[in-house]
Amino acid sequence: MRRQLRAGLAATLLLTACAPPSSGSGNTDLVVFAASSLNPTFATLGKEFEAAHPGVTVKFSFDGSAALVDQLKAGAPADVFASADKANMDKASTAGLIGNSPVQFTTNVLTLIVPKGNPAGITGLDASLDNKLLVVCADGVPCGTATKKLAAALGITLKPVSEETKVTDVRTKVESGQADAGIVYVTDAKASGGKVDTLPIAGADKARNSYLIGRVLASKQAPLAAEFVTLITGERGQQVLETAGFGG
Repeated sequence: MRRQLRAGLAATLLLTACAPPSSGSGNTDLVVFAASSLNPTFATLGKEFEAAHPGVTVKFSFDGSAALVDQLKAGAPADVFASADKANMDKASTAGLIGNSPVQFTTNVLTLIVPKGNPAGITGLDASLDNKLLVVCADGVPCGTATKKLAAALGITLKPVSEETKVTDVRTKVESGQADAGIVYVTDAKASGGKVDTLPIAGADKARNSYLIGRVLASKQAPLAAEFVTLITGERGQQVLETAGFGG
C-alpha cells in the first residue's frame, strides 16, 4: 500500500511539473499597435470586439506610427498594426513584419486648432502666426510628413516652436494653452471637444493621409488578428470611424 501511495505521489508530482503554467484568468490577449490618432476610436471598437469574443482582451499600444514600426523591428510582440500612413506600413512590410497584404481602411486630413476662444487671434496659416507659438508633428511622423507636404503645396513656410512625435501631443499642448496653435488631424480636433477652436485649412486635401492595417507576421493569434482587421474594414468599423471624423 505504501509503495502504491509513493508511486501515485511521484506520478502526480511529475505530471504537475510537466503541466504548462496556468494564466489564471484564462483570457487571450490580442495586442494591437495603432497610430495615436486612432485613439479613442479603436478603443471603442476594441470593447465591441471583446464583447463578441468572450475571454479575449484587446490590448492597445497607441503611439506615432514610426515609433511603432521601430518597436516591431525591435521584437515587440503584437498581433495587428494600424499605421496612419502608407510610408510607415511600407517600412513594416519591407522589414518582413506584416503577415498579409495591408488594407487601406480610412483617410484623414489636417486642420489648425487654437485654444478655446483663440486668445492669440490666429486666423489661419498666415501672418497671424508670426511670433506665435505654433506646434506641429515632427517630420517622419505621418502628421508631420503631411504637414510638410501641405506647406509645400500651399507655398508657405511654417516656423514651429516645437515638433512632436505624436499628434496627440500637439493637441494636448494647444488644449493646455502651452501653444497658440497646432496642426492636427480633423479627428483630433473633433476628439478634443470644446477644449479647442478649429480653423479649417483651405487645400488640406492636398496632403490627405491613407491609413492601412495588417496582421503582424509573428502574431500568435492570427485568426483573431484577422477578425479584428475585418471589424475595422467592415461596416461597423467604418461607421465608427466616420462618426469620429475619419474619411476626409
